[in-house]
Amino acid sequence: MTARRRGRALRVGLVCPYSFEAPGGVQNHVLGLARHLLEQGHEPYVLAPGTLDGLAPGTIESDRFTSAGTAVAVRYNGSVARVNFGPLSAARVSRWLRAGRFDLLHIHEPITPSISLLALWAAETPVVATFHTATPRSRSMQIAGGVLRAAIEKIDAGIAVSESARDVVVRHLGRDAVVIPNGIRCADFGAPTPEAGRSPRRRLLFLGRVDEPRKGLEVLLAAAATIRCAVPDLEIVVAGQGTRPLPAGVVDAGIIADADKAALLATADCFVAPHRARESFGIVVLEAMASGTPVLASDIDAFSDLLRAGPNHPMLGELFAEGDPAALAEAAIRMLSHPEPTRTAAALRVAQHYDWSRVGDRILAVYGAALEAVEPARVPGAAS
Repeated sequence: MTARRRGRALRVGLVCPYSFEAPGGVQNHVLGLARHLLEQGHEPYVLAPGTLDGLAPGTIESDRFTSAGTAVAVRYNGSVARVNFGPLSAARVSRWLRAGRFDLLHIHEPITPSISLLALWAAETPVVATFHTATPRSRSMQIAGGVLRAAIEKIDAGIAVSESARDVVVRHLGRDAVVIPNGIRCADFGAPTPEAGRSPRRRLLFLGRVDEPRKGLEVLLAAAATIRCAVPDLEIVVAGQGTRPLPAGVVDAGIIADADKAALLATADCFVAPHRARESFGIVVLEAMASGTPVLASDIDAFSDLLRAGPNHPMLGELFAEGDPAALAEAAIRMLSHPEPTRTAAALRVAQHYDWSRVGDRILAVYGAALEAVEPARVPGAAS
């Protein structure tokens, strides 16, 4: 069976646990998938906390989005997540499910204490779940392995965005998941436009939440003086959400829109991802690769998997020991002083494999398998 059911478009309910009012990998994945489904002739509808205020106009049609209520900022998985939960949210989720009459429900981070878990509890249609978390000691995963067993059994097909995320699912939930990575629209990235104005100085770029320790900006800043001493014409640019004091000579670009992000990536001579932990995939690393920008990243599993690209492939970027400013400085100086355009071109080619035209089709194949596998009684409109 294909992802189309009986020759018609699928009505797919996409549940995002986090608000779109703040940027994030899960949010971007849900929006990218919704766009791909729409382009393939399907009917996606998105449920999430909060509003669409954080998105550029036209990212998703307002009639395809339903708010589950006001988002509340809470500490979760080493970050600050904007979620909602509770009886009022549960009522909104149930109302959305009844009105949607979905052929299939695709829940992201189904064990997160949020509307994703509420939707899983209330689901009466086939369920596909995508797991984004790669935290081995995840408290919600540990709890889910026991008290939420009945809810987990409602998942008809599981997807993990990386091998490390899959390992967490297997370890804590006792079930498997097919690995399908995050997707990007490669056409949104690439060579800088003339008006982008490449700096006459060499540019090293950090992009991420600047006040979140796990993003590792502190490691880069500790290495900055050493790098600039060896590369005097260097411009270090820090862009992303949050506020924190930056040393002299480091440019604070602040929060940037997606279109500006693509231009900034394309004008960098080196992109640095010094993240410390809790990264399941590395979408920002992939975006740098798709921009034709050399990548330097910490050697956490998610980045290592992405830049190694397989046992028989050459490295697509450079890795340094996580949390080690001296190792970061040494690698950055080497990359800035001796560029490797052949390696960067190979990374750009590999990035094309993560385009939504490929990733989206793999997800649609999972939809088809899930619909084929469920009992007829659970499929909307099926004969009794």
